Amino acid sequence: MKYIAAHLFSIIEKRRCRVGKHKLIWLVLVGLFTNSVWAETQLNLTKGVTAVSRDVYDLHMLVLYICTAIGILVFGAMFWSIAFHRKSKGVKPADFHESTKVEILWTAIPIVILIAMAVPATQTLIAMEDNSNSDVTIQITGSQWKWHYKYFDQDIEYYSVLSTPREQYQNQQETSAVKGENYLLEVDKPLVIPANKKVRFLITSDDVIHSWWVPAFAVKQDANPGFINEAWTRVEAPGVYRGQCAELCGKDHGFMPIVVEVKSAEDYDTWINEQKQRIADAASAEQDSLNASLSKEELMQLGETTYTAYCSACHQPTGLGLPPAFPALKGSPIATTGSIADHLDIVFNGKAGTGMQAYGKQLSLKEIAAVVTYERNAWGNDTGDVVQASDVKSAVDNSSVEGTAQDAVAPVAMKTNGEDTIEIVTEEAPVENLAKVYSQDELMTMGEKVYMTACVACHQPTGAGLPPAFPALKGSVIAMGDVAIHLDMVINGSKKNPAMAAFANQLTKTEIAAVVTYERNAWGNNTGDLVQPAAVDAASAK
Repeated sequence: MKYIAAHLFSIIEKRRCRVGKHKLIWLVLVGLFTNSVWAETQLNLTKGVTAVSRDVYDLHMLVLYICTAIGILVFGAMFWSIAFHRKSKGVKPADFHESTKVEILWTAIPIVILIAMAVPATQTLIAMEDNSNSDVTIQITGSQWKWHYKYFDQDIEYYSVLSTPREQYQNQQETSAVKGENYLLEVDKPLVIPANKKVRFLITSDDVIHSWWVPAFAVKQDANPGFINEAWTRVEAPGVYRGQCAELCGKDHGFMPIVVEVKSAEDYDTWINEQKQRIADAASAEQDSLNASLSKEELMQLGETTYTAYCSACHQPTGLGLPPAFPALKGSPIATTGSIADHLDIVFNGKAGTGMQAYGKQLSLKEIAAVVTYERNAWGNDTGDVVQASDVKSAVDNSSVEGTAQDAVAPVAMKTNGEDTIEIVTEEAPVENLAKVYSQDELMTMGEKVYMTACVACHQPTGAGLPPAFPALKGSVIAMGDVAIHLDMVINGSKKNPAMAAFANQLTKTEIAAVVTYERNAWGNNTGDLVQPAAVDAASAK
């Protein structure tokens, strides 16, 4: 931008003696409205690499030009009137009144301007929403704090994780360590798509709200748990393009980059074949691991590596966690006195309604065995337990769904097919007794437990929240107002605040009744309201 300004001033200086002041002003205005001036500044919207992104850029510039022109005309008229129609010059003000022509004019001009902006805006919006006739379909799932990519019709899926070393972004390395050009924007496995093909994205989340954003594609779509949003792109030339999660999704929100590698048709086909071979090799290695017996030292070494990469962000390198959202593993029942089967189950299946995600699809059986071994022997836990890949497979084969509240959210059973690949088989949720009437003590006890697992990360243990994104519940209108509105908020989420997710598919109706009762009576709210499962069932049916 400074070079452009210098060039303009040089032109003005050279022509100062040959042009009048009005021509100089016109020259500057022409420069401001020149596309190259705006395109070269980092303060402006980028053009992108797709037809839609260029349409968005052109629309942006059109609106910018119109608004700038309006500003110049309005302020120009104002300053001209001040300069040439001052009272000190004895100018007699006009005495016309209620001019119909003037009123029609100042009404018609804005209408024409709005139409001029609305027509291309509508065309661009329609094009952005047209997901038909796609050549490739990819499911994108946000997961704290990584992206899961699944290619339809190709049997290819993998997780994409930040590859910047943790020691680097935590400033634990020496000061001489150089942070590269793509610091915090680099991943281990990029999303790969073909050039000149229409690629359709199905975007969702398995925990909280994320947002998949790649500026060069003009694609920014929320990833909401329980919902699928659609987007698409067609990139004309191969290249590497970067983006980020654009929704405040938790403590490691800033470490959730997006990298998209666009390949030519030939290179894309080659990559597909390589991925299929990689999957076949992984399946073979998985089968071999079932017959192998690793020593405790080998398991601890692999377990530490796996724990650092996948678990330490929440449970911390020391195993002390970040209670209450991320509980400690050091000295915890799950990692010490609890059964190995329960420990394996929570690592494989996760825990519904909490930040503990399922790692059955993210880690191999050997890695799960290693990390469980590590957690049961690190930080002074010293149980002496050693878990092998065959133990994980046996636990997977023999696992069954219990009728607990947490399992009622997403009850699954695990099994292996003939090729020893893990499948997740959805089963029917256990039936709740919606007619049961609970006492206040029962509801408050259960509600506090549900709140401390599903709500505390945002609204805090004290109910004070983290305004404005996560409002306080203590003394709030929602927690002390109409029960029906409170129930609707918990069941269906908030339309005004997307950070408030819907919990209808995450919690049972009994749990919703309990947590609403708790929120209406904790922290001094003391409304005395008791919400029973039947009331939640009735509210859910509306």
